[in-house]
Parts: sequence; C-alpha cells; structure tokens
Amino acid sequence: MNRRQMLRRTSQTTAGLVLSSSLTSILAATRERRFKIGACDWSIGKMADPACFAVAREIGLDGVQVSLGTVQDNMKLRQMKVQQEYKNAAKAASVEIASLAIGELNNIPYKSDPRTEAWVSDSVDVMQALGLKTVLLAFFGKGDLVGDDEGKTEVVRRLKKVAPKAEKAGVVLGLESWLTAEDTLRIMDRVGSPAVKMYYDVRNSTERGYDVLKEIRMLGKDRICEFHLKENGCLLGKGPVNFEKVRDVIHDIGYEGWMQIEGGLPPNADIVESCRSNLKLLRGLFSA
Repeated sequence: MNRRQMLRRTSQTTAGLVLSSSLTSILAATRERRFKIGACDWSIGKMADPACFAVAREIGLDGVQVSLGTVQDNMKLRQMKVQQEYKNAAKAASVEIASLAIGELNNIPYKSDPRTEAWVSDSVDVMQALGLKTVLLAFFGKGDLVGDDEGKTEVVRRLKKVAPKAEKAGVVLGLESWLTAEDTLRIMDRVGSPAVKMYYDVRNSTERGYDVLKEIRMLGKDRICEFHLKENGCLLGKGPVNFEKVRDVIHDIGYEGWMQIEGGLPPNADIVESCRSNLKLLRGLFSA
C-alpha cells in the first residue's frame, strides 16, 4: 500500500466513524424522546378550526388536541369531509393531530343529556379515522360530578355501554373533572374497562387543593391517558403549579406520550409568544 492509498483509507475510516457516531447520537436522542408536547385548539385561539395546525407550527408544537366540535356545528368532526380537511391541514403544517376533546360536555352534560351518548360513541369512530388514541370527556360547569352520586351512576351506565366499542377500537375515553383521583378511580372501577382512564390536569387538581404528586403516583401510568399542563392567567412556571416536581413524578411513574399545554396565557398576552414561552419551559424540563 502506497502513501496515497493509506491516506485515502484513513480518510474513509474516519468519515465512517464520524457517520456512525452521528447515527448513534440520533438514534439515542430518538430513544430518549419520551414525550410529545401539544396544545388544546381552544388555548391557541382556534377551537374546532383546522387553522389550529398553522398556529401550532408557528409556535413549534408537536401537535394539537382538537375539539370534536360544538353543538352549533353538530360536532362537525364526525363528518368524513371535515376529517379530511383536518388531515390535510395537519400534513401541510407538519403538525400531528394529537388527541380529541369534547369540551361541549361542560354545557351539555354527559350525565344527563341524551345527545351526548351519540357524541361519545361517534368520537370512537373519529379517533379511528384520524389515527388517535384518546378523547377527553369534560365534566365541568353543568357537567360537574362533585357531590352528584346520581350523575356519577348515570355516567357509569353510559360508559359501560360505549366502553366495549372503545376497547375493540383500541382507544381511550379520558375523564377530566373536579373529582379527586380516588373518586375518578371509583368510577373507572365501576365501569371495569381498560378503555376508561383519567385525563389528568395538574392545575385543576392544584386549584382544588389535591395532592397532585400523590395522585399521579397513585394512578400510575396505566390509569392516566394524557396530561394537561396548565396555569390560569399566567405563564407556566409563574403560578402555583410546581412543574419541576410534576416532571419528576411523571418520570418516576414511567409515563410516555402526549402532554397538552392548556391556558398559560397572561391577560391580554399574545397567544403565540405565550405558548412559545410555555413550550420552551416544558422542553427544558422534559428534554423533549
């Protein structure tokens, strides 16, 4: 081997080592990425609007939690045409459709209004069509279950009817309410289906005076379908929620998946800039 051949082989070996090192780093980073961070469409000013994905891209989010619709538009995401509009908008923005939510249940309660049974059942079909795993069922406002044993019983009855469909589809019905984690677990146990889990909102539980860290540990990763990382009237990290401790307990239970930014907007603040600040905080905390 002459000097020129030796230099060429040395150069090729070095380049190969550099490439191998780069690939190893990329693969390691991919393995370490346990979380995706999105935001609720209502928190970025685009509720039930496919324009939410363009805003999410501007912010730098991984995805958007989208609303099934409103009573005025008859839960429009149930329509195949609308589903395609959402798919096209998400693809154009290179942003994922993260999960689904039925916020209208706060005004038209699942515990009492007959229309809502069809909404929840149809949400399973929508999740299948969009490739989603979770729908948030909201129990606030008129749908509040605190102190309403009759309402809880009716919710259990209705969930028992729809849970087998959700199980077969491989999707989850997430319960978000003012109830404690223990009370939510009681509902889940009464339904008796792995398709019913708790949608955990760290700010709601903090506001009610619940021990957030204890509740998350008690539920564990198998009983929590997704998280809302939220503050009311201020940026994340500027309110009562200790996000560093929340991060630690989320890591401890081994949760992986979507976390959605909700709220986190100071009065009269710019939505995009506020969400960017919130996203920066969370990416730094979760290394996501």
